Amino acid sequence: MRNAVIFLTMLSLPSFSFAYDKQALIQSFFSVVMIRGYNQSGGVAYGSGVVVDNNTVITNCHVLRTTKEPWVSRGEDAYTITSVKADVWHDLCLVTTENLPLKAVKIGKSTDLKRGQEVAGIGHSNGSPAPLTSTGYVNGLYDNAPGKVIRTNAQFRMGASGSGLFDMDGNLVGINTFKTAGLGGSIYFALPVEWLETLKKQPALTKFPITGKALWEEDEDKKPFYMQAAVPESRQDWPKLAQVSLKWTEAKPDSADAWFSLALSQEKLGDLDLATKYYQKSAALAPLNMDVYFKIGDIAQLQHDEKTLASAIKALAKINPEVSQQYQDHLNCTATC
Repeated sequence: MRNAVIFLTMLSLPSFSFAYDKQALIQSFFSVVMIRGYNQSGGVAYGSGVVVDNNTVITNCHVLRTTKEPWVSRGEDAYTITSVKADVWHDLCLVTTENLPLKAVKIGKSTDLKRGQEVAGIGHSNGSPAPLTSTGYVNGLYDNAPGKVIRTNAQFRMGASGSGLFDMDGNLVGINTFKTAGLGGSIYFALPVEWLETLKKQPALTKFPITGKALWEEDEDKKPFYMQAAVPESRQDWPKLAQVSLKWTEAKPDSADAWFSLALSQEKLGDLDLATKYYQKSAALAPLNMDVYFKIGDIAQLQHDEKTLASAIKALAKINPEVSQQYQDHLNCTATC
């Protein structure tokens, strides 16, 4: 019960509130564990994991790089890891233990997610003995068959690598893995849960540590554009973001994310007309992305463009009337509060 109280205390909603199933998320909370192990210096390395089957936990392989004898822990209880199946490039490892008295989570699909959809990250951020929960929403989905890499604003800290990203029905949709850092704040990415099926087919190993480069550690110019763009965005390097985003739109002209990224760079560089043009291109390609209408509306208000502002609010109302009303209240407060 104490852990459930911690869960509800740590549950913080984003700026625009959404409905969620507390009971379903609490059940998921109790399937998140810590992965620990002594490193060469005698300190304890740690990360997070999620129970996905009997005595079976998924985590990030980079959590297992510095320890020869890792174990699974939950509170004061520890469970020896007996073997691991590793997909190092995708940075996912499936560890097996014994007598783990925890239920597996419900498995969802990253391919069912939509931009703007609510999600919750549950993991051992900063080495907390009990998992902590951070809520947010999906603000990017990138095809990487058989699933989609997920960008969210559901925060996680050191120690939460390998933790779970859940939809608001408590289904596991991704594994929180890497983030950027900078003056503008971190950008968070989760790997698709669909990669679990490929991971299960890997041979079982019994030797640690696990070594090898992960996809997010690739040379910068070889990374997919959404990764290349994340670094200058988080660092608020708007000229660099414009450069990367322009290449992205040229390579992927049907990518709503590419046009959104280019629009953001132009907005921050002060060309609001061009930013609006590119945001509208993004909206045409992804009409259910609420972020783009927030952006169009904010610029329209600055420019006293009532027609464009009304159009953005109308588009939001078609997606989510409650959020549209909250946005209007926010705009009114910005003007009068």
